[in-house]
Amino acid sequence: MAARHSTPDIDEWKNTLHFKKVSQIMANPAEHTASLLPAIHLPGLTTDQSLVVEFTWLAMILIIGTLVFVISNWKKVPGGLQNIVELLTSFIEDYIVDIMGPKGLPYFPLVMTVLLFVGVGNYVGLLPGSVSPTGNLSTTAAWALIVFVFYESVGVLRHGIKYFKHFFGPIPIMAPMMFVMEIISELARPFSLAVRLFANIMGGEMIIKLLFSFCVIGLPVVWMLWDSTITMLIQTFIFSLLTMVYLGGALAADDEH
Repeated sequence: MAARHSTPDIDEWKNTLHFKKVSQIMANPAEHTASLLPAIHLPGLTTDQSLVVEFTWLAMILIIGTLVFVISNWKKVPGGLQNIVELLTSFIEDYIVDIMGPKGLPYFPLVMTVLLFVGVGNYVGLLPGSVSPTGNLSTTAAWALIVFVFYESVGVLRHGIKYFKHFFGPIPIMAPMMFVMEIISELARPFSLAVRLFANIMGGEMIIKLLFSFCVIGLPVVWMLWDSTITMLIQTFIFSLLTMVYLGGALAADDEH
């Protein structure tokens, strides 16, 4: 009697294929997604990294182009984009005063730049075939380091050597322990800024790509798009808010002790 050959379980075979597809998309998302922009292979960068650079340029072009258009068509009676720009400017100025006080207004350009780039960088990824620059750890880490170096520099320039006094705490006998804890806390700030933004944007973007890759059209995709829209707004607000909080702390370092 001929030996009976076992056949693989169909469900197990499908699950294996799905797992491989998910792994391939997560490893090289750019290779499994039709890009809105042509991939320019930049020296020393992979396709994914080159696309991140391209969409970073696109975000900057959108920001600069919009602002140039609004300024060149400035009117006494605002309307359209000018109205939005004025409302956003007024909102950020009021928020800076609330958090940092009037002495924080000179740092409005940094706060506004962070808000605009993070916001536009987040929402660029919602365009079909696009990649969010903020869904890449290199981008978020770069912005976190810019904020970190900037507010530390402001603290040193404003207070001199006295700025480092707050690292030792108010109780002299506990100064060594407080110094170690404060240094760890200070270094954790750019890390948390970078990882929080990156993880939220990358996670939402990846889920949407996986849903589309399996042709799941309908409520799941609509819900994830809506969820990502809200998440991106919240993450933009949090990143700019923490920028103001850290700057405010550096400005008020001498008032704390």
